Amino acid sequence: MSDYVLSVILGIVEGLTEFIPVSSTAHLRLSEALLHIDLGSGYWKMYSIVIQLGAILTLPIYFRERIKRFLATFPKGERGDRTILTHPLSLVMIAFVVTAIPSFLLTKVIGKNLENPYVIGSALLVGGIVMWFVDARNAKAEAAGESAAKNEVIHTWHMEDMSLGQAVWIGACQILSAVFPGTSRSMSTIAGGQVAGMSRASALEFSFFLSMPTMAMATLYTLYKSMHGTKTENPIGVSSIDMHGWIVLAIGFVVSFVVAYGSVAWFMAWVRRRGFGPFAVYRIVLGILVLFFAAKLVA
Repeated sequence: MSDYVLSVILGIVEGLTEFIPVSSTAHLRLSEALLHIDLGSGYWKMYSIVIQLGAILTLPIYFRERIKRFLATFPKGERGDRTILTHPLSLVMIAFVVTAIPSFLLTKVIGKNLENPYVIGSALLVGGIVMWFVDARNAKAEAAGESAAKNEVIHTWHMEDMSLGQAVWIGACQILSAVFPGTSRSMSTIAGGQVAGMSRASALEFSFFLSMPTMAMATLYTLYKSMHGTKTENPIGVSSIDMHGWIVLAIGFVVSFVVAYGSVAWFMAWVRRRGFGPFAVYRIVLGILVLFFAAKLVA
């Protein structure tokens, strides 16, 4: 298969799965096996970082107006009832710190799990069940809407109304996605937000905002390690990439960005109307298939 076609396929996979709760890591690993490439090799590791950067760039562009409003109203918020600790931007950074420190300390554990199909399959399966249960529990309250007289399940309909405790809880939930590939960063934050009393839309929006610093720092840290090397890995020789290699990288970056932008816009509209049920079912089916084929490979 042509490297250009391969780059388009991988860019589509990254763009489609990065922000919906089905785990981009799991899908890239499955693509690696099906397409017979080694994403751990020097060049393809660089490639996987580049296409993830393409997907990340989607969010600040898509939410640019929202970000401008948050910056303009910091720290009191649009209604004047926020503080420097409870403004939406502060809550995003607090959740990021809650995730980042344990994830950094657990780097070795994370590395061991990245290649394990049993961990990936189990995380997909369990995460799908959790997502289905949480979304089903909240479905009646979502249907009743914000205007309902009393809603004991959902009490936070907008990101602007989040509490410090909710942000800390969601940041803690996100650690699961770092330790267990296949969990999905978006699944853990969205389901965590719903458990904490947030609506689908507010949990999803906070998940997107939280992914900006989380993904940017994780990807840049991986890029730094890959380019400078570690005790066990040789650095990626960027200077040795030829014109063909740069074109493949550019194709992947652009495709990932365009597809991710479309998937974010579609996902936001879908969730407000229909919820996360179909994604939960997809995760469950995919998780069972991954575990089945992993067992066959061992046998």
